[in-house]
Amino acid sequence: QVQLVESGGGLVQAGGSVRLSCAASGRSFSNYAMGWFRQAPGKEREFVATITRSGASTYYVDSVQGRFIISRDNAKNTVSLQMNSLKPEDTAVYYCAARTYASNGLLYTRAREYDYWGQGTQVTVSS
Repeated sequence: QVQLVESGGGLVQAGGSVRLSCAASGRSFSNYAMGWFRQAPGKEREFVATITRSGASTYYVDSVQGRFIISRDNAKNTVSLQMNSLKPEDTAVYYCAARTYASNGLLYTRAREYDYWGQGTQVTVSS
């Protein structure tokens, strides 16, 4: 069983920045691929960013490319999402997700590919 706990959400003005963090339990964090997803009111959950087990490769949805940065610290069992140049359309609940049986070097962009999810953290961007 893996527990994921997100933190760092809140209210921010358009153009501002927020850093989300996700702390994972367990002793095999370096074997997990990690991802961030988001869900806005009335919309389906969508992929935001993912990072490989080692952290060597990342991938983003087009709408956040160049503004968001995903990173991980395998020594601390954490994954982060630095969100810059925020827009009102980034408003959503953001979820951290873990794929526990991840192939080294592969990136996972679909929600069904992930085994565990955090409870979510709200990010609200005001115009």
